[in-house]
Amino acid sequence: MKRVLVSDSMAPEVAAILGNTPGIKVDVKTGMKPDELKAAIRDCDALIVRSATKVTAEIIGAAAKLSAIGRAGAGVDNIDIPAASKRGIVVMNTPGGNTVTTAEHAVAMMMSLARRIPQAAASMKAGRWEKSSFMGNECCNKTLGIIGLGRVGSVVADRAIGLKMNVIAHDPFISPEVAQQMGVKMVSLDELYANSDFITVHSPLSKETKHLVNESAFAKMKKGVFLIHCARGGIVSEKALCDALKSGKVAGAAIDVFEDEPTRNMELVGMDHVICTPHLGASTDEAQTNVAIAIAHQIAAYFTTGEIKGAVNFPSVSADVMAGIRPYLDLAEKLGTFQAQLLAGAIQEVTLEYSGEILNHNVAPITVSLIKGLLDPILTETVNYINAPVLAKERGIRIIEVKSSETKDYTNLIALTVRTSKETSRTSGAVFGKNDPRIVRINEFSVEIAPEGYMLAVSNEDQPGVIGNLGTTLGSRKVNIARLHLSRDAQSKRALVVLNTDSPVGPDILDTLRKLPHVVSITPIKM
Repeated sequence: MKRVLVSDSMAPEVAAILGNTPGIKVDVKTGMKPDELKAAIRDCDALIVRSATKVTAEIIGAAAKLSAIGRAGAGVDNIDIPAASKRGIVVMNTPGGNTVTTAEHAVAMMMSLARRIPQAAASMKAGRWEKSSFMGNECCNKTLGIIGLGRVGSVVADRAIGLKMNVIAHDPFISPEVAQQMGVKMVSLDELYANSDFITVHSPLSKETKHLVNESAFAKMKKGVFLIHCARGGIVSEKALCDALKSGKVAGAAIDVFEDEPTRNMELVGMDHVICTPHLGASTDEAQTNVAIAIAHQIAAYFTTGEIKGAVNFPSVSADVMAGIRPYLDLAEKLGTFQAQLLAGAIQEVTLEYSGEILNHNVAPITVSLIKGLLDPILTETVNYINAPVLAKERGIRIIEVKSSETKDYTNLIALTVRTSKETSRTSGAVFGKNDPRIVRINEFSVEIAPEGYMLAVSNEDQPGVIGNLGTTLGSRKVNIARLHLSRDAQSKRALVVLNTDSPVGPDILDTLRKLPHVVSITPIKM
């Protein structure tokens, strides 16, 4: 039975969906203090939050069984993702559930800013009629510059085009052709600053976008520009914005997000030409219900089918895609596990070459699976699909992916080259039939090995009697050989024998085998 803790208030559909999923028990406990949360989460398998719960490294460290954290919403600022990843915990969010709501809020803020609606409403509530004091601006035929043309930015663009605005955008991840289909012209950031009457920010917060809109950016903008910020606090420098508002460079700003929340920047909030809301971008009944239902289904699917959807620290894999790539995931993990046990020295670089039918799939999860297999036999700590890339990075292991269109001997092939401090070794694998992983090459030796159970990799001089001696010695010690594969290299006059055995081969037997004539080395492998 998987236990799921819901620690923030959200739509009742969450408890209903999870409670009706076989094998899942859901607990709803909101408003907990950190110590209470640490106690409550100790035996939970998943945690679902909104923005109120702060999922710190300390909270994560207190959870013995936690394998998933679900965020009902897009932002994951309140979750320590590096700490979760290191513990092997998948973090999922629901970026699509509040897309329209957030975009509508940005458009509403722009219209309110242009027509000074909040200021006029406040004046009337104070008993005044100051019609001449609140002259506004039309949006029609003005240029709107959108920084970030993703989910929210593209909806804002669509609504702005409906308002007959000229829309330009900057987003390094969107092609000009895709933007053109939206009716948007892609420009450089400097061009956007120089040509926009209104600028709205919809990029994610990262180290690259922290204070992206800063003093230098404001200097490049038109005098009298209007700024709308409903993305993430910290993308716009509040100090630089205050200065630009004071100088008149910025005619007005509409702010929904702040560098610190709740904000204490009353200088910015108190300016007459600033309108602001307390991070209400996703705050509609429809959006909160949508994201709650979405995260409940994602967590349920994770535990029932293994589907990973909306993950921010692992490639998302749908149930349909998982069914297609599962044989390759199995092959990749076994290939890594096998290779790791043959290596000498510290791993420095891993190169994976994919070719054939495997390229019809997203190979990112397959790479993660291989890294997991490679590190698992080496490290004492638990290695899984979430923390494997983190552990590799911490150890300075460089991961290289190569996709080859070259025709190989197999319809699908994964070639793994590992460089260590002492050697470079290459192993290849393929899937036979529908789900039969095989190792097909070990360095210069062509093989066809089923990577399973207990194995012995024997390097020997290519001389008569070696296999007979191996079989006789193992048989005399009651070790049964399940499979045997022999490969020879005429140039080096060496041979490789790989044995599958029904039971592990103990140290004393290994010592005896290593002393047999013409045996160069023997490596035990456990799959």
